Amino acid sequence: MLVTQQPVLRRFWYALVPMSALDDGPKPFTLLGEKLVLWRQADGTPAALQDRCCHRTAQLSKGYVENGNIVCGYHGWTYDCMGSCVKIPQFTTEKIPSGAKVQAYRCKEKYGYVWVALDEPLRDIPHFPEDGAPGYRRIFQFYQTWKTSPVRMMENSFDNSHFSFVHKANFGIVDQPQPAPYEFNETDYGFEAITTVPIRNPEASHRVTGTTEPITHRHLVNRYFLPFCRRFGCSYPASGVDHIIYNCATPIDDENMVLVQWLYRNDSEEACSTQELIDWDAAITAEDRDILEATDPDACIDTRRRVEFHMPSDKPGLIIRQQLMNLLTEHGEAEVFRT
Repeated sequence: MLVTQQPVLRRFWYALVPMSALDDGPKPFTLLGEKLVLWRQADGTPAALQDRCCHRTAQLSKGYVENGNIVCGYHGWTYDCMGSCVKIPQFTTEKIPSGAKVQAYRCKEKYGYVWVALDEPLRDIPHFPEDGAPGYRRIFQFYQTWKTSPVRMMENSFDNSHFSFVHKANFGIVDQPQPAPYEFNETDYGFEAITTVPIRNPEASHRVTGTTEPITHRHLVNRYFLPFCRRFGCSYPASGVDHIIYNCATPIDDENMVLVQWLYRNDSEEACSTQELIDWDAAITAEDRDILEATDPDACIDTRRRVEFHMPSDKPGLIIRQQLMNLLTEHGEAEVFRT
């Protein structure tokens, strides 16, 4: 899907970078083809503008923050979070022209990340109940640029068939390629998919799973949030450990996305350290990235195409595509294919 040609996708919130990324000054980010500048205001909240000074078109992200406003590094023109120019250093008595503005975007902090919606949002940022819940710790894992599409990433997130092959070095069981079936429940935000899957549990993962069983199980309560967020709701029944990942597959342009990933655990640092959990999931995610970057990033969502090639386990991906198609149809937009 050519995400930049689907205006309705501009009406959702996307996680861009951790708030901590703004500690040392403004940062550039491209969202759905729009070049943005992000910075932290005087009260600590984030702001987002078009990354283009209205004077000589210099990138505002090359500038700096002063008193909570963004200052262009070319001539010092200064903008507030609404995109209005509030200072032109070269002016002494002249009034700032009313047209001295740049495009501002909706921007807020949630779950420790900067979230941006380019147009009026159709719904709020998804609610993740583990955040701040007693007994859970939040672990920032990574945000990485992938040369693939958010549709591909979302499909892969619910595809149990690839475990035995892509993840055979970690938890996949090569001689058990048949995936466990999902129980699906469609929701107002997307769907919930529930299953229990057996996995290999090598010694390197004992602290992650909380058990020493050579073969253990994951009980998964996974959720898909339109258009490109997901919950990997993993619990290990043998130990009672929850390993709950949230992703936002944030579209940069038609060929690239940023994978934003953070984790909730109901154990302690002593039981399994933050670095262990980052390293464990990073290795698994690297395997996903490697295979997804070998696919066509233009994942067309017309569910009628090449349907004869689909396996029964492709059902989650088909539901994702159908829900995206319904979203586009509801808002009067047609799917755009490459030629």
